[in-house]
Amino acid sequence: MSSPEARVALVTGTNRGSGLAIAEDLRDRGYRVFSLNRSPAGRDGSGEHRCDLADPAQIRSAVGRVLQEAGRLDVCVSNAVDRVLDPIADLDEADWDRLVAVNLSAGFHLLKAVLPALRASRGLFVAMGSHAATRFFEGGAAYSATKAGLKALVETLLLEERRNGVRACLVSPGAIANLDGDGSPHKMSTRSVARCVGAIVDSWPKDLVVGEIEIRPAGLPEPPVIGIDRLLHV
Repeated sequence: MSSPEARVALVTGTNRGSGLAIAEDLRDRGYRVFSLNRSPAGRDGSGEHRCDLADPAQIRSAVGRVLQEAGRLDVCVSNAVDRVLDPIADLDEADWDRLVAVNLSAGFHLLKAVLPALRASRGLFVAMGSHAATRFFEGGAAYSATKAGLKALVETLLLEERRNGVRACLVSPGAIANLDGDGSPHKMSTRSVARCVGAIVDSWPKDLVVGEIEIRPAGLPEPPVIGIDRLLHV
């Protein structure tokens, strides 16, 4: 359990999947955890704030409320994601725009909002990337493009803000069993991904920075595959 003096973490997209697992892992490590969710799960004591991450004004407002309540911020995990896996010929322009807004632009606006607090605490910004940023597949144009942009954003942040005490890390996972009931042996569990993120945040030495870490499922299925299932074979 966290105390009022505990270190503070802000995580986006914690109403299910890996985001929920990350929030729970950090809370177990003693962090006071706050969340930004478009659809709050309504869990007691979860520190949830309603926020559509496609709207920069809502991001600024929600982060402001968190900072006012918490008084500080030690780590921010940009995890929320939207995913549409349509071929380019069939991809709706509105879906493209929303993926750019949620998967990429929201990371920028979130970072702008939390950066002064992270400078003050000499804190850490973690972004959840994807193998899709560098390993492309049919139907993945919007998803891969936004994850590739996120990779560039985090690396640039690392170059610019280390001198101000701010560390940055891109976690690039392969296939995660993010949906309820998915027990595939060829995907990582959300709990395992959360333990990895928690270790980077809480256990690794503070005189080093993990600029990017790539994690993959330990099990490998038989080929051939197409589409996003290609990420099962990396």
